[in-house]
Amino acid sequence: MKEFIIQTATKEHLHYAYQICNEMESSARVRGTGIARRSPDYIQQKMLEGKAVIAFSNENQWAGFCYIETWQSGEYVANSGLIVAPAFRKEGLARLIKEKIFELSRSKYPRSKIFGLTTGLAVMKINSDLGYKPVTYSELTKDSDFWNGCKSCVNYSILTNKDFKNCLCTAMLYQQIETTKQTSENHDPENKHEKKTVKVLDRLSRFKHSVLLKLKPILP
Repeated sequence: MKEFIIQTATKEHLHYAYQICNEMESSARVRGTGIARRSPDYIQQKMLEGKAVIAFSNENQWAGFCYIETWQSGEYVANSGLIVAPAFRKEGLARLIKEKIFELSRSKYPRSKIFGLTTGLAVMKINSDLGYKPVTYSELTKDSDFWNGCKSCVNYSILTNKDFKNCLCTAMLYQQIETTKQTSENHDPENKHEKKTVKVLDRLSRFKHSVLLKLKPILP
């Protein structure tokens, strides 16, 4: 496995903002889903505020990125814009970045509710390992600016048809894990809990796609 350096982004990394934005847009097109489009200026601002992490390979090549967004005066926090450069995918880097941005979020906003929206099973699994649980959309922020960010997604019509109560993305909210439960699961030699979690998340994702895609309008 390759080794990576993952750190809080600073003003020294501002010039990577253009490459990051281009890769975000390219990745969204390949997946056939959308993420909120962000400008290089927006990404740079996150770096200057200390609300982003950036990853490099041991050869000092840019490898990945993720940033923090806050809603409702910091009551809710989202780890957004997770992206891994194509050359470094399937190396476990996404998990390392998610863990780093999660630690940064907990440090900067210890009282906030951390949530995420994703269609990716791999990201759902990572979130689950960090203590996130699937929740309904009603348990997420009500901030209109957050939901306006979904307008760039190809599935936005599904979200509006469901009155912002459901879509193809699975909503997940961080919940504090009980120590005894965590210890028991960590000593499970067959990883039964882990396998069960993956199956549940996979079934949930497949169900949402099979049902909600039928609501997507047919364009002329």
